[in-house]
Amino acid sequence: MSTVPRPWRTDMLTIHCPWCGPRDETEFSYGGEADIARPAAPDGLSDAAWADYLFMRTNPKGWHCEQWNHAHGCRRWFKAERHTVTYEIRVTWPMHREQP
Repeated sequence: MSTVPRPWRTDMLTIHCPWCGPRDETEFSYGGEADIARPAAPDGLSDAAWADYLFMRTNPKGWHCEQWNHAHGCRRWFKAERHTVTYEIRVTWPMHREQP
């Protein structure tokens, strides 16, 4: 067994599902950045503009709104505000509601 310190985190996140309460991160699936608006007329977009919509994300350092799915629980989608450096989750809320 190696005694070399590992730079990545080894503890598990606890994510608060708005319906089921706190659960281990293994019950959830990450859904990407939240609130990305689909283009109104996707057929009229250039290939570059469509690729920008599909693949380009803000990827901030700090607080960030994301979509999560409680895949091994209630199977509902919700939003979470998570810090991308510390992994802290500040708040979660249902998809159909405004951020608290």
